[in-house]
Amino acid sequence: QVQVVESGGGSVQAGDSLRLSCVVSGRTFSTYTMGWFRQAPGQEREFVAAIAWSGGFTYYADSVKGRFTISRDNAKNTVYLQMNSLKPEDTAVYYCAASSRIANNLPVRAPVIYDYWGQGTQAYVSP
Repeated sequence: QVQVVESGGGSVQAGDSLRLSCVVSGRTFSTYTMGWFRQAPGQEREFVAAIAWSGGFTYYADSVKGRFTISRDNAKNTVYLQMNSLKPEDTAVYYCAASSRIANNLPVRAPVIYDYWGQGTQAYVSP
């Protein structure tokens, strides 16, 4: 049973930073594509960032490009989302997800490819 646990959310002011962490149980973390998604109240879940199993490829939503950085430490079964220059519109519950699929050109922005999801961590950014 794979478990995904996020942490690091909180309440900050606009312009501040937060670092989210996501720990994945199991021995095959290093083979997973990892993604971060978010869901604001009344809105659908949206893609934020993803990172390939090797860490060599990263992907970002246009809304966070240049402000957020995704990274991973396979030795610690952990993926991170460093969020800088936060804006009130970044307020959401942030979800970490793991995909065990191995394929070229994996559609990392599509929630459907992810097999395992965490419960989410809340980030609130005040003006």
